[in-house]
Amino acid sequence: MRSRKHRAKAMKIAAVADGVNSVAFNGEKKDQMVITGDGVDATSLALCLRKKVGHANLVNVEEVVEEI
Repeated sequence: MRSRKHRAKAMKIAAVADGVNSVAFNGEKKDQMVITGDGVDATSLALCLRKKVGHANLVNVEEVVEEI
């Protein structure tokens, strides 16, 4: 993310997406977003971020299985 403004905009976009439980920034430069949730459409979220903020890549998408 280029600036605080872009990070805030990306955070708002991700936070209102369906199924998102939490959004956080990771990395040395706070340039990676970690989004967790249930039933999140990762592809549409990435497309929306690209359209509204700029460059966005999906680095890792995985299903988290809770053991009972």
